[in-house]
Amino acid sequence: MGMVMAVAFTRYGKLYYLDPGEHSPRVGDKVLVPTDDGPEVAECVWAPQWVSEDVDGLPVCAGTATEEDLERDERNRRRRGEARVVARRLIRDHGLPMKIVGVDFVDTREDVDQLITIYFSAPQRVDFRELVRDLARTLRARIDLRQLGPRDEARVQGGVGPCGRETCCSTFLKDFEPVSIRMAKDQDLPLNPLKISGACGRLMCCLKYEHPLYQDFKANVPSLGCGVETDEAEGTVVGYNVPSETVYVRDRETGRRVACPKASVCGSRQAYEGAVADGMRPTPDVPNGDDHQTTTDSQEQP
Repeated sequence: MGMVMAVAFTRYGKLYYLDPGEHSPRVGDKVLVPTDDGPEVAECVWAPQWVSEDVDGLPVCAGTATEEDLERDERNRRRRGEARVVARRLIRDHGLPMKIVGVDFVDTREDVDQLITIYFSAPQRVDFRELVRDLARTLRARIDLRQLGPRDEARVQGGVGPCGRETCCSTFLKDFEPVSIRMAKDQDLPLNPLKISGACGRLMCCLKYEHPLYQDFKANVPSLGCGVETDEAEGTVVGYNVPSETVYVRDRETGRRVACPKASVCGSRQAYEGAVADGMRPTPDVPNGDDHQTTTDSQEQP
C-alpha cells in the first residue's frame, strides 16, 4: 500500500500521479512537480489518499508552489502564448502547410539556454529551415520544431471521443499500440470507419485494450445459435453484452429476448452444478459445450 496524488498542468488536462511524500496538499492547491527541466507548477486535482496497489517508483511531490514559482509559471505561459502567435504569423508568411498543435517552454533563467519547442502537424514533410531562422531571430531563443502524427496531435490537443468522454490518449494512455480492423470484428462492431474511428481519424484506441475482455468472454460462452437451458429462459443464444457479462437468449416458448447472466449459460458451470447435485465431480479438462464425462468419487462425501 501507499499514498498517491494526481496533478494536472492544465485545467482538465492529462493526470499525472505523484507520491505526496511529507506533503498534504488539498484539491486546487498549486504544487511543484519534478521534471527534467526542474520543478514545474501543477494543480492538485486528487488529494493524497491510500491505495492498495504497489506505487513504488512514482515521482515525489516537491512541495507547495511559492509566489516566486507562480510568477515564473505565469511568465512561461505568456512566453508560450507569444511563441504561438509569432509561429502562426510566420507560417502564414512563408506559405507552409503547417498547423501549430502546441508550444512548450521552460524558463531556465538564462537567455542563452532558452529553448522553445513547437509541435506542428502537416500532411507531408515540410522544409522549415527558413522558418526556424525567422522564429529564432524574432523570439530570441533556440527553436525546436517537431512534427506530430494524427494520434499524437489528438493527445496534445485533447478533446472528446465518440463515447462522449475525454479521449483516452489525453487522459491515461501512455503508449500507442497497433489497432486492427480484426479487433472491431471480434467485438461485433460495425465496420463503418465513421463508427469505429476516434477524434484523430484513426481506429479507436479502446479497440485494443478492450479486446482481451471480449476474447476471454467469447471463449467461455456458447456461440450464437446454440441452444441453452437456464433458469431465466430455454432457447437459442442471439446476442451478448460483454461489459455486463450478459448473454441474450430467445425463449423457445414465448419468443422473448431474455438477458441471462453468463454464469447461468456457461456450459462448464451447468456441468459442474449437475455433477455436484449427483454426487460426482466433472472431469477438469473437458472443453465447454461438449459432452462432459464424470467420474464417481470413491471417497464418501463429508
